[in-house]
This record gives sequence, C-alpha cells and structure tokens, in this order.
Amino acid sequence: MLSLKAKTLDDLLYNVLKSLIEEGLDVNPTKGKNKEIFGACLVLENPRARLSQTESKGKAFSAIGELLWYLSGSNNLDFIEYYLTKYGDYSDDGKTIHGGYGPRFWNNNNCDNQIQNIIDLLSKKRNSRRAVIQLFDSSDLSEEYNDIPCTCTMQFVIREGALKMSVYMRSNDAYIGLPHDIFCFTMLQEIIARELGVELAEYYHFVGSLHLYDNSLKLAEGYLKEGFQSLNVEMPKIPDGSPFEQINLVLEIEKTLRDGKVIDIDNYKNLTKYWKDIVLLLQIHSKFKAKDYSSIDSLKKQLIYIDYEQIVEDKLRRIRL
Repeated sequence: MLSLKAKTLDDLLYNVLKSLIEEGLDVNPTKGKNKEIFGACLVLENPRARLSQTESKGKAFSAIGELLWYLSGSNNLDFIEYYLTKYGDYSDDGKTIHGGYGPRFWNNNNCDNQIQNIIDLLSKKRNSRRAVIQLFDSSDLSEEYNDIPCTCTMQFVIREGALKMSVYMRSNDAYIGLPHDIFCFTMLQEIIARELGVELAEYYHFVGSLHLYDNSLKLAEGYLKEGFQSLNVEMPKIPDGSPFEQINLVLEIEKTLRDGKVIDIDNYKNLTKYWKDIVLLLQIHSKFKAKDYSSIDSLKKQLIYIDYEQIVEDKLRRIRL
C-alpha cells in the first residue's frame, strides 16, 4: 500500500513517480507494459495547489478544457479533442466518448443530476456520509467499449466547516492522467464548496492500479530531473457565492472560441476576475492552436494571476526552442 501526503501537486507527483520507478511491479495489461503499485492513497493537503509549476507537466490549457467538458455535461469527441487530440483513439463511433464523465455527472441514467443531488443533500444534512457520485456503472462491463470510466466514485463530506473530497479510481496513469484528474476533481471540490458556502479541506485520491507506462518512463525520469518542485504556489480562491452562473458564461464563451470565432473579453462585464483569467487562458489556447503567437503576448499581459502568465511564457519558450 502506497500512502503519500503533500501540500502541492508537484510534490505529490514527484513522490508518486519516484515510487513507481523504484518499487513498481512490471505488468502487461491490455494497454501496454507498465510499472504498477496496487493500492495507493494520495492526499493533497492544499487542493488549490493543483497546477504543476514544472516545464514538462504545466498542462493548464488541456486540464481546463477537460474540466469544462465535464461541467458542460457533454461526452462529444469534438469538444475534448480540441484540447486533447488523443481522445479520438477511445471513441467507439467517432462522435462521442462512452466513458465521458459529463453525462454521468449531470444526467445519470436519464434522471439523476448527481452534482445537484449532493449539493441538495449537504445543504440539508451537513454531516451526511451519503454524498456520493457514481461514475463507473455495471453496464460498462456488459459490452466492449474503447473507453470506460477510470473513476468509480466521489464522496464529499463537510467536517469542521470545510469540504473534504475522496475519489476512488480503479486505474490511474500516473504520468498523463493523474495531474489532469487531480486538477479537475479538486476544481469540482472547490466549486461545490463555494456553492455550499464552506471552506476547502484536503483532497484524498485512492487508486487500485496506479501505474506508469513504459513509453512514459523516460518522460517521468525527465520530470524528476527538473528538481523537487516544492513551491507552495496555489490558484486563487473561487469567489464566494454560487459559481454556476459564471461557469455557464465561461462555457458559452468556450463554445464560441472552439467554433473559431473571435471574442472581445471586455464585452463580458459580468465576468469576475477569477473567471476572466480562465477565459483569457482559453483565448490564449485558441491562439496557440492557430499558431498566432504574436497575439499571445498582449493577452498574457491581461492575466491577473501571475502564475498563469508564467505557464504561458513556459509554453511559448518551448515552442520557440
């Protein structure tokens, strides 16, 4: 059993990858050879320290894109391929991703809005232990699909006025999947905490098969050589109050950008500073995809959160090398 606790995502990733390289058992399942530790408990003490500060793992754009895919309730391939092109390998019909979390969050079995259900439950019963979201379903084993959820359940509890979250995953790719999962899930944790009017507590990530594929081994070793990234850098706090009106506006803007249209962010007067930064990152991502690097500098200067600016500069530098 691997048990690790850290204040930042980078601290956690460093120790996870080091443990897998040194202690992982060589296995060869369906998707290729890997080093595996079966049974892991990873604790992120500060869920806002969810973005990697390293050169190789600074994946803010794709992580934000995946989060918005979940929040939109969509499992459409064209949405997520805009941010993560490899998702096309996991579609059964070239249009959707069977295991996409969006419909499972918002319209599970065509009747349950699971996110709203747990918000309603914890609003009425602050000490409840029943606020559980189920993503993996028994029907996922009834047929062969190219993609089924790696995440089985999410549980939310309020303790001492703060929201804790625990996630159980049947399988987790430590190099590629884990950073995205922690980003998206801790963002969901904070969104729900804001909706409930409580503070943010620790995030617990339980994994059955935690693994590192052989084809990611050299990349993981390169990440470790970047140094122990113990910078306690955290994202700003989501503003108090219900965040869903802002999220819906961001989703509307995201769709406009993904459709190849241009926006003027100054036209969106209702955006708070927090969500304006997220939209600016979406704009910058669209410019990266169009290879319009000259426009990125002016957008970058509008970012309020300085660490986002550093992430953009790092990506520009890697492209220009």
